[in-house]
Amino acid sequence: MSAWYLPVLIAGGVLAWLWNDGLRTRETVLRACRRACDDLGVQMLDQTVALRRLGLGRDARGRLHLRREYGFEFSLTGDDRRSGSAICLGPWIERLQLEHPDGSVFIQ
Repeated sequence: MSAWYLPVLIAGGVLAWLWNDGLRTRETVLRACRRACDDLGVQMLDQTVALRRLGLGRDARGRLHLRREYGFEFSLTGDDRRSGSAICLGPWIERLQLEHPDGSVFIQ
């Protein structure tokens, strides 16, 4: 009996896990960005975040995790667009940054 389908099943399982993990992380980032915008009194535009980069990174204990960078836009007055970003290491948000005219705002 040939087991040619076993690698296909494993690859499919890994891809499904990556997809699901990415969706959960994206939702976590979206909630954090909305909360940060509300706290700063700015309007989050488009109500979405977009994946900019995907790679690997190590946490403080040296364990390997997926490192994702998301981008979003916000407005101070309603007629301008400013950029923000969030960096995640695994399921945790490492840094949230908003480019404010008075200087970058970092939320950790």
